[in-house]
Amino acid sequence: MDRPLIAVVLAGGTGSRLYPASRSDRPKQLLALGDGADSLLERTVARVGFADEVVVSTRPDIAGAVREAVPETTVTVEPAGRDTGPALVYATHRVRERFDDPVVLAVPSDHHVAGDFETTARRGGRVAAETGSLVTFGVEPTRPETGYGYVEPGADRGDHADVAAFHEKPDADTARRYVEAGYYWNGGIFAWTPEAFLSAARSTPLAPLVEALERDDAAAGFEAVDPVSVDHAVFERADDVVVVPLAVEWDDLGSWDALRRLLPADDDGTVVGGDAEAVTVDATNNLVAGDDVHVSLVGVEGLTVVAYGDRVLVVPTEKAQRVRDVVADLERRGEF
Repeated sequence: MDRPLIAVVLAGGTGSRLYPASRSDRPKQLLALGDGADSLLERTVARVGFADEVVVSTRPDIAGAVREAVPETTVTVEPAGRDTGPALVYATHRVRERFDDPVVLAVPSDHHVAGDFETTARRGGRVAAETGSLVTFGVEPTRPETGYGYVEPGADRGDHADVAAFHEKPDADTARRYVEAGYYWNGGIFAWTPEAFLSAARSTPLAPLVEALERDDAAAGFEAVDPVSVDHAVFERADDVVVVPLAVEWDDLGSWDALRRLLPADDDGTVVGGDAEAVTVDATNNLVAGDDVHVSLVGVEGLTVVAYGDRVLVVPTEKAQRVRDVVADLERRGEF
C-alpha cells in the first residue's frame, strides 16, 4: 500500500468495570495490568509501531498523563468525552488534515494481543484503501463468550468477507451457536479511509459533528451529539462494511474476569495481579489484585477481591460484569 497508514489509539475511556483499580482520574489504559511493567497504553503504542505515525486520542482531563506515558506519539485531545463514535470522527478529521491521502487503523488501548498483529493490520488497511469499504477486524473465537459482540460474515471475497450482520452480546446458548456457525468476535479494531468513514458518518447521529468540524467548530459539534459507540453509530448503519479475520491471541481487558484469563494461576487456582500478595486456606479459583496489599482468603471459591487505595471490591468472578452497576451508583453520589 502506497498510502500512509496512521494508527489511531483510543485512550479516552475510564474502564469502569475494572474499578477500583480504574477510576476517573486513573483510567485503566494508564495502568500496568497483566504481565510486565508497561501500561496498557504503552503496550498498544508499541504494538502499532509499524504504522507511519501513531496518534493517540484522549479526553482533556487525562491528556497530560497520556502525553507523559507515550511522548513519542501525537496526542489529539477531544473537546469532551463522548464514547468512541465522536472520538473517531474527530480523530479521523484531524488525521485527514495532517496527512496526504491516509488510511486509518483504529485500535483500543485496553486489549491484550499476542501474535502477528502487523500482517493482518496491514492487510486490513490495504482492503480499506482498495475497496473504499469500512473494515472491521473479526477475532477468531477460542470459546463461546457472552461478554463480546459478534460479527456474522457474508460472502467470501478472498482476504476479507462482506459483513452480513453485527450481533450484540449473546446468552450462553446463542454464543455457542455463533461460534459453531463461524462468526467472529467483534474486537473493536477497524480500518478505513477518511473519505469513506466521514461520508458514512454523515448518515448517522454523528452528522452534526462532521458538519461542525468542517466549520472548524469542534466544541459545538461535540455539544450537538450524544455519547455513542462507533459500532452503533456507524458500522451497524453503513452499507459497505467488510470483515478481515484476525488470528491472534486476543482479549479485551475490560473486566476482572479477563485478567483472570490472562495471568497464571497457582495450584489452588488463585490468580494474583498488581502488587498484591495472597494467602489461601481451603480457598479455590479466586482472583486477588491490588497495590501493595495482603489478602487472606479462607473457605471461599470463585471470588474476585480487589483493593486499590482506600477502595475494596468483592464480587463473584462470574458476575464481574456487574461492577459497572457499582460504578454507576458511585457516579450518582459523586464518589467515583
